[in-house]
Amino acid sequence: MRTLREKIKKVAEQQLFKVTIDNITIEVPAGTTILNAARKIGGEVAPPAMCYYSKLQGSGGKCRTCLVEVSKGSEKDPRPMPKLVASCRTTVMDGMEVKNITSQKVQEGRAGVVEFLLINHPLDCPICDQAGECHLQDLSYEHGKNGTRYEFQRRTFAKVDLGDKIQLHMTRCILCYRCVFAADQLTEKREHGVLDRGDHGQIATFIQKNLQNDFIGNVIDVCPVGALTDKTFRFKNRVWFTKPVDAHRNCDNPKCCGEVQLWMRGDEVFRVTARKDEWGEIKEASNGKTGWICNECRFDKKKTTDWVIEGPSHIDRHSVISQGHYVGVHQPKETFTAVMHGRAPKLLMDIHTVSEVNKPNIDLSLLERPAHSTDFK
Repeated sequence: MRTLREKIKKVAEQQLFKVTIDNITIEVPAGTTILNAARKIGGEVAPPAMCYYSKLQGSGGKCRTCLVEVSKGSEKDPRPMPKLVASCRTTVMDGMEVKNITSQKVQEGRAGVVEFLLINHPLDCPICDQAGECHLQDLSYEHGKNGTRYEFQRRTFAKVDLGDKIQLHMTRCILCYRCVFAADQLTEKREHGVLDRGDHGQIATFIQKNLQNDFIGNVIDVCPVGALTDKTFRFKNRVWFTKPVDAHRNCDNPKCCGEVQLWMRGDEVFRVTARKDEWGEIKEASNGKTGWICNECRFDKKKTTDWVIEGPSHIDRHSVISQGHYVGVHQPKETFTAVMHGRAPKLLMDIHTVSEVNKPNIDLSLLERPAHSTDFK
């Protein structure tokens, strides 16, 4: 027989609470946080979150960007909460009324939080690989202020190689702890965490070890800023010049879903990432599990022949990545062959017999690539 505690828990899960967020009322199960209730409504009603990650247990409550104002506690106790509360850590009550974008106190408080997050963050967006898909960029643009009041020296850290695939740039880190939770819950042996306290706190490995676990590449996907980047993609291209397409493969790793996003330019795959939802979190795979991917899929499978391409990924309109307008684009047909009655074009560039510019053993018209300096004398 089930215990009394299990029966009470089941009854509580079946109970629905009415909560009003920015004058929009919704019913959610008991135990739902304000943030997840707001996400069910969607749009600007949902507060931003830099540390909360629904797929990681224990996340949330650290960055304070999801602060909201509770103007009515519940039907039984209508008193407002005296201070702004973290929506990712506060559960709803029946009859609760919450203000997010409709509260001036929330807007001022969130601007202050963003100012704190940017105190030590370097303004190196032009050279950061996360630029264009950085949550801190979006947060500072939508909720930040024009300037800063901070006049002291910023903290800096040396760059650290966490193995041959992951680069740690601690100066950009906002200590959201996402990568620590991801490594702790996805891998069998966590070898990195937060060392020191206060202003000296930093993400680091124990005794400068490398991160070699077959699932450790997922810390790149959960990082909301450019602190953890893919070294195989580092400085190779900008994300808004690439086109994301959905693809999958039959991966031998039983924990890997094999469903990914390929970031391509032309027919070249520049990087591979897990698929993400509208909140920037890992999507659920077709088998119902969280769509984490292994290191082999992420770092080693960089050819289109390795994947079954499903089609272009859906990108939110406000994202800079969507400016490429690549959806529905067709490659123009080659008209030269039709004009020349089926004859293929021939490049008239082999002039080495006259000028001795080209190497005699290389026929430029037969190259399946652009001519390089190594093809000439």
